[in-house]
Amino acid sequence: MFNLEGLTGDNSIRVVVTRRLMQESVDVQRDIYESHRHRIFALAFYMTGNEIEAEEILTATFVKAFRDTPEPEAGEVDLALMAELRQRFPLDQGMPPSQVSSGERASLGERNVRRTDLEEAIQTLPPGERVLFLLRDVEGYSSTAVAELLQIPETKVQRGLLSARIRLRQSLAARPSTESAHNPQSSNIVQLPVPPLEPEQDAA
Repeated sequence: MFNLEGLTGDNSIRVVVTRRLMQESVDVQRDIYESHRHRIFALAFYMTGNEIEAEEILTATFVKAFRDTPEPEAGEVDLALMAELRQRFPLDQGMPPSQVSSGERASLGERNVRRTDLEEAIQTLPPGERVLFLLRDVEGYSSTAVAELLQIPETKVQRGLLSARIRLRQSLAARPSTESAHNPQSSNIVQLPVPPLEPEQDAA
C-alpha cells in the first residue's frame, strides 16, 4: 500500500509551495530580461562596435542587476549597465568640447545619411560623449535622467551632448555622399537635424 499520508503531509506541501515560488521568480526574472535585453544589447554594441563584447556586457549587466535585487526595474538595470561600461571605458574622462562657427554650422545643414555611416561615426566619438548621445538621442532619455544615471551635472550632459552632435556632423560631412542618401524613403537612411549652437533645455 502507498503511504498517502506522507504525500499530503506538511513537508510535501512546503516542497510544492517552494518549487512554485521558485518557478514564479524564474518567470519574473525571464520577463525582466526579455523586457530590457534589446535596449541593453544595443547600447553595449554601439559602445563597443563588437557583438561578442556586447553579449559579454549584456550577460554581466543582468548578473549584476539580479544580484543586487531579485526584481530590478529599468533604472536599476541601466545602473548595472553603466557600472559594466565604466570598467571598459573612461566615461568620465574629459575632452575639449568640439566647437562650430556659424559659417560651419550652415555647411552642416539637415542631411540624409546612411545608417551604416552614422553607426561608424558614432564609434569615433569619445566614450563619454558616445554614451551621452546614445542615451539622449538614440534611446530618448531626458537630460535629467541621463544626468542622474551617470551621476554628473545636467549642464555637463548638455555640453557633452552638444559636442557629440557637432563631432558627428563634422565626421559625416567629411564622408562622400552616396546615391542612396538622396532617397529619404530608404530604410537605410536617417535624417540628422542641424545641431543647435546652445545646449538644449528639456521641456517642462
